[in-house]
This record gives sequence, structure tokens and C-alpha cells, in this order.
Amino acid sequence: MSILRALILLLALCVPAFAVNPDEMLADPALEARARGISAELRCLVCQNQSIDDSDADLARDLRIIVRERLTAGDSDEEVKDYVVARYGEFVLLRPVLAPHTIILWAAAPVILVAGLAYIWLSARRRRPAAPEGLSPEEQAALDALQSGYAQEAGSKSSGRNETP
Repeated sequence: MSILRALILLLALCVPAFAVNPDEMLADPALEARARGISAELRCLVCQNQSIDDSDADLARDLRIIVRERLTAGDSDEEVKDYVVARYGEFVLLRPVLAPHTIILWAAAPVILVAGLAYIWLSARRRRPAAPEGLSPEEQAALDALQSGYAQEAGSKSSGRNETP
């Protein structure tokens, strides 16, 4: 039974904790759902890997309040996002936009990957040893002389070993 209790406690701790406080919530459920949708797409500038909906930071709380204020003022979802981006920059968006000024960021990774692979391929080709062309006539004559001299020396040593005194 204690194992079952431990598992239930572990599962209860695994539930995501949303940082939206009850005093921040809007009375209108439709507006609150829109606010949650927008705040799930905005990055906490303190945590940087969490949305403002998930973050407990004071700045995230301020951003959640701004989103709700803009929605109650009658702004559309895009107008709210544009307002926050104008105030805090495009870094606040969890999903960056594809625009002419961000195309370098989108294209840099594949370009760097292709350039790295090309560098590795070219480096491997340069390091490959050249195939030997064969020996020149002078080198062949020297090699033959060495081989014949070695064969004669080996023959004389072997014949000397077989003799018994």
C-alpha cells in the first residue's frame, strides 16, 4: 500500500504547475481562454525557456496582467502580441517569425552544416596518399641488387649451418 501512495504522490507532483494566480484571472471565460492562449506563446524574459503562463517570475506576472488588460480593452490576439513585441522585442515570442531580418537565423544552421560536411570531405580527400607510380629503372636496379645480395648472403648462412664439424 505504501508503494501505491508513493506513486500517487509522485504523479501529483508531475502535474504541470501553472503560475497564473487567481487574482489575475478574468471573469469572462472566453477572454481568459484567449489570455491563456496568448500567454502560452510569450516567453518569460527571466526564465527564457518557459512561457509567461508557466513562470513564477515577477516580470512574467506583469506580462500576464498586460495581456489581460489589452484583451479587456478590446484588442485582438494579434494586436496584443504586437503590443508586447513592440515593448519587449521579438525575443519575447516563443515561436519566432520568419521575416527578412530573421532569414539569416533560419538559414544559418543548414548552411553551416553543409559547409562543415564539405570541409570534412575535402580534408579527407587531401589526406589520402597518392598511389605509387612504380619504380624508376635506377631504383629497380638498386632493388634487384639488394635482393640478390640478400639472397646470396642468406644462402651462404644456411649452407654454413647445415655443415657439421
